[in-house]
Amino acid sequence: MKGNFAALINSDQLTLVDFSAEWCGPCKMLAPILKQVKDEMGDDLKIVKIDVDKNQSLANTYQVRGVPTMIFFKNGEQLWRKSGVLQKGEIVQLAKSFL
Repeated sequence: MKGNFAALINSDQLTLVDFSAEWCGPCKMLAPILKQVKDEMGDDLKIVKIDVDKNQSLANTYQVRGVPTMIFFKNGEQLWRKSGVLQKGEIVQLAKSFL
């Protein structure tokens, strides 16, 4: 996953990485919200879901201490991060501010 992940976040396309876990209730709440965000943003935004239990070294690299944690990346640079659930409008507004 590490090699692919680096390629994903080093893209000039805005990428939202959702660090989550299968057992996490708020992560389950966030999943349909992110689908709505993707539907609205289309090709302007790539959304990648990372299971912290299956990718512990990646979670450690980005110091993910709680799930869900969302991080926006563009050209390999971390633009923003937040733990917890946000509503669709907030995520879309943030994404548009980075385009």
